[in-house]
Amino acid sequence: MEPGQLAILIPIIGVSIPIFAIWFKHQQKMAELQADKTAEHTAEKAAQYAAQAQRLEDRVAVLERIVTDRGYDVATQIEALRDTRETDAANAGIPLNLPNEERA
Repeated sequence: MEPGQLAILIPIIGVSIPIFAIWFKHQQKMAELQADKTAEHTAEKAAQYAAQAQRLEDRVAVLERIVTDRGYDVATQIEALRDTRETDAANAGIPLNLPNEERA
């Protein structure tokens, strides 16, 4: 290597090292921010799953209490609901099989 080339190369290396150090610090800070964001997102998801699991556990507890309650007759209650629905459907609107004169 000639002395002239070395004279040009030394200042270029001297300027490149601080630029590389700044770039490296920036990359490190970006990685930390990304890790924080990922941790926050994971914590939010965990809280959502925990809340959903709690709601499901509450629903199962209610269903267990309903099924195991000795004074509760499930079949009778279901039939009562069916009767109510059929009665509501029969009373709703105008029957379609009536002639046009009787509808008005």
